[in-house]
Amino acid sequence: MTNNYTHEKSGYTMTTVAEEAARCLLCHDAPCSKACPANTDPAKFIRSVRFRNIKGAADTIRTNNALGAICARVCPTEKYCELACSRSGIDTPIDIGGIQRYVTDFEQQAKMDILEKGPANGLKIAIVGSGPAGLQSATTLLEKGYAVDIFEKNTKPGGYLTYGIPEYRLPQDIVDYEIKRITNLGANLHLNTAIGEDITMDQLKADYDSVILAVGASEAKMLPMFDGNAYTESAVDFLARVKDAQGQISDVPENAVVIGGGDVAMDVATTLKRLGTKNVTDMAYEEFDEFRASKKELAGTREAGVTLVDGYVPTAIDGNEVTFKHRNIDAEMTIKADKIILAIGQQVNTDKLGITTEHGEVSFIGYRTDDPKVYVTGDIAHGDKTVVWAVRKGKEVAEEIDNALMGGNRK
Repeated sequence: MTNNYTHEKSGYTMTTVAEEAARCLLCHDAPCSKACPANTDPAKFIRSVRFRNIKGAADTIRTNNALGAICARVCPTEKYCELACSRSGIDTPIDIGGIQRYVTDFEQQAKMDILEKGPANGLKIAIVGSGPAGLQSATTLLEKGYAVDIFEKNTKPGGYLTYGIPEYRLPQDIVDYEIKRITNLGANLHLNTAIGEDITMDQLKADYDSVILAVGASEAKMLPMFDGNAYTESAVDFLARVKDAQGQISDVPENAVVIGGGDVAMDVATTLKRLGTKNVTDMAYEEFDEFRASKKELAGTREAGVTLVDGYVPTAIDGNEVTFKHRNIDAEMTIKADKIILAIGQQVNTDKLGITTEHGEVSFIGYRTDDPKVYVTGDIAHGDKTVVWAVRKGKEVAEEIDNALMGGNRK
């Protein structure tokens, strides 16, 4: 197999997107819009596309979602808007993600400038982390007139958008485009700046009216038996390394085993096949009826030719040989591979942020911490860990800060 890591599947044309939009039933009280965590309002933008008003469709998307072009590509729509689509009772749901991608691609090509910064209110907000929740909260606050500084420990902004999601699913130029729109709106990015090392939380609280901790789950979880194993790499490190190199890595294995059953495991397995790995086996703890991966990701992995084995857990490792035992039946399997990649979950590191977490999340429900100046959002806050949920959390924390700081003073 040749390397096709950077090849993104083609989207709609004007003709085909019109055909898909024409399938919409134009529901009066559209269930798809109610089911979108980010309130992107699919019913409204699909109606605009149906009547060839692409500018209106783009306005609808951007009013609710600063990362509309990203969500169009990576949102598990089958769990949200498309699951609720009334068309499902007739044949198949409307391809809402595909239509949204067409609109946002058109917006980019036409160089539309939809977002607007609000009149300055003299207040400053610091955001720690430039992942999707941080970017959305920055946008919402800028639209309300706040000055916003985003602090990112890495050399590039975007968090998991930049360092985790494979290029064939989310091209980096789309991520860069979305971030550029937000910096054009007035957000100041401070890269290579680690909180607790380059600047302290006390400094941020002294210099800003509020601080948002929008740190992502960027640390991989590991199983003790794999510690120090020369053949093992975490999914987080592998995906970041491949994304940074645009797929041009020199150590593509001939045979690989991936351990995990979520979307990240599917990304790793499909990436390996796209890079040219001949044999990729995914060993999942979950059985197929309890898989955590989205149907879209699972289908893509199968289409790529990955061997999927469900219901097995690793019990021992000897060099590059891993032994697995089935959870529910008396069965054992040993696999020898050039590369072993663990995709068993990720966690948030808050050691230098002045707050404690349980299982990677704060213990309280909501966004405000015990410190009235400090808020949390994104992976560290309760709720789903998808990009579309990060958008929702980013908007909600911005609204909460605005209510606390402006109160009844906003006209």
